[in-house]
Amino acid sequence: MLPPVRRKRRIQRRRAAAGVLALTVLLLLATVILVSVYTDAGFSPDGTTQASTTNKAVPPEVRDGGPVIDLTGGGGLRTYGMPAKTIALTFDDGPDPQWTPRILDVLARHRVQATFFVVGSQVARHPGIAERIAREGHELGGHTFTHPDLAELPEWRREMENSQTQLAIADATGASTRLMRPPYSSFADALTDKDWQTVRAVGAQGYLTVLDTMDSEDWKRPGVDAIVRNLTPKGNDGQIVLLHDAGGDRAQTVAALDRLIPLLTERGYKFSTVSAAIGGQANPAAGDDAVWRGRALVWTVRVSDAVLSVLWVLLITAGGLIVVRTLILFAFAWRHSRRRRGPDWSWGLPVTSPVTIVVPAYNEEKTIGPAVRSLASSAHRRVEVLVVDDGSTDGTAQAVRELGLGNVRVVRIPNGGKANALNAGVALSRNELIVMVDADTVVETDAIHRLVQPFADPKVGAVAGNVKVANRRGLLGKWQHIEYVIGFNLDRRLYDTFRCIPTIPGALGAFRRTALNESGGLSTDTLAEDTDLTIAIQRAGWRVVYEESARAWTEAPATVGQLWRQRYRWSYGTMQAIWKHRAGSGLFKRRQLLLITLFSVLLPLLAPLIDLMALYGLLFLDREITIIGWLAMLVVQALTAVLAFRLDREPLRPLWTLPLQQIVYRQVMYLVLLHSAIAAVTGRRLKWQTIHRTGDLSSAPVPGR
Repeated sequence: MLPPVRRKRRIQRRRAAAGVLALTVLLLLATVILVSVYTDAGFSPDGTTQASTTNKAVPPEVRDGGPVIDLTGGGGLRTYGMPAKTIALTFDDGPDPQWTPRILDVLARHRVQATFFVVGSQVARHPGIAERIAREGHELGGHTFTHPDLAELPEWRREMENSQTQLAIADATGASTRLMRPPYSSFADALTDKDWQTVRAVGAQGYLTVLDTMDSEDWKRPGVDAIVRNLTPKGNDGQIVLLHDAGGDRAQTVAALDRLIPLLTERGYKFSTVSAAIGGQANPAAGDDAVWRGRALVWTVRVSDAVLSVLWVLLITAGGLIVVRTLILFAFAWRHSRRRRGPDWSWGLPVTSPVTIVVPAYNEEKTIGPAVRSLASSAHRRVEVLVVDDGSTDGTAQAVRELGLGNVRVVRIPNGGKANALNAGVALSRNELIVMVDADTVVETDAIHRLVQPFADPKVGAVAGNVKVANRRGLLGKWQHIEYVIGFNLDRRLYDTFRCIPTIPGALGAFRRTALNESGGLSTDTLAEDTDLTIAIQRAGWRVVYEESARAWTEAPATVGQLWRQRYRWSYGTMQAIWKHRAGSGLFKRRQLLLITLFSVLLPLLAPLIDLMALYGLLFLDREITIIGWLAMLVVQALTAVLAFRLDREPLRPLWTLPLQQIVYRQVMYLVLLHSAIAAVTGRRLKWQTIHRTGDLSSAPVPGR
């Protein structure tokens, strides 16, 4: 055994590793969302209505000059127009995996070169298409990285938009670009004061600003004839025409281009790239550092896209599991309840065999009295209550003795944990039927009798009772009450139908001694000794059932900190138990372990994505659709809750807190589950964690009140 100092250091290292892993996961998700938001920014097509028309700051030589504006190199202002009878075909917003290749095919068929003003994020996603553009003799210009309105951005953001586009082009083609077309720009004589600020900023960065002289308006999809008409010059002046190879359905653009080129060729026009027409070079070779930095940028976008795609797939999986689970719950839980309440339902002949009730107790002085009194006064005729004091340091044992109940025994053992205390109680018990009850639990008078009735079936090895939250006056208590009714008791009806109940609750469960012996008894291998034992009993060939009429009332954690510690242990222990029994075979592995893993581990782990992606959609996608989707999930939860409460014969009043539970409580449970999963992955071992008891059993039928 390791010395205490080394053991403490190992625990600290594992905690640090778990913390680093958790932080890494959160940072990765945050980075993915930020990169996705940045690169997936939706945009309106070029040519939309301008917010301002003021143009007093725009020089007359620009308003009356050519569509290519040069403010580079400190040489003053120059503008260039196209030579007579010369057409420069320009395409914005690509590359697009569907439409850009088809446009390139048309250009290749007619042996025409064009200029493509590309969006950097699209180049990062489709570098092969950008490489084809360059390889086939066309030229590339920048159209920003995410297609924002540059006039509305601060200088640092404008610089980033253009430099990142340069890096993406460098990675795809090994070249840079000297051409730039700001999004939402138009003709030179339509420039506003804000547009002029953008042109000046672009020029200061070393770019030629390329506007257009004829707009196809293909983004409106006006029809092939209209596009051809919009791009047919009236005289012999050269033109820079604007089309789009992305941003929507471009079938009309492709068809119009195939008609326009022969039509203008017959009229004596020739086609040229922008730079060739003005006697310049658009795409000089990029430096090695630009290529490598471009590669890093591109991989960041690709990884972000891949992770976000995985998240969407997992979200769909989670949604599918929720829908399947809900449908199964409604179909089978309802049938389960009706069958049990039918006049012909019976487990068999009444079970009147003597029962030993084992109560493990560690520092339960505040709650042990009401618990033992409720057990000792059971309606079952022959009951002995065995309280196993697990090395308590308070007055737990004395509190039991002072009750003066003749059918109650107290034994004290050295502290060894709950599983050890229960095993000791089983060894000291005198009967074949054994009921295990937590020391903070009060049972109804007939609960023990009802709980053991399923043993009339000789195949039944264990029975789970119906555990209710007693301290449900505050919000936290109400939320746990809802969780118990829906997440535990309703689910047990489903699991009972499929014969794969994952956990007999420690608060109330009954066992055959034979089943306990054949399954090896309670183990200290996991922190969820109840789940471990339940699975072991089923693996041994015994049936585990749920008896909803056997009701017990337990004190739930009263603070968030106590709740965290309890659920952390439960989640971690459940994962341990599933991993321990992963080698099961036959029906156990095909059905039981599969359903337990799907609905007890995988679904809770994936469920946070619903809220995460809802928040993402609320901030960055269609808010109306996002809200409708989230409310639909809430309606599903509400319907499930109403079904569960009706089947459990509970009043519906606490359900007014359900929306708050979904927003607040559920997030805490997500974090607990994530913490548990990380601890399991990193191999961290947890100690048994007790919670402080207040003795609040206000909703329980405490005997003698």
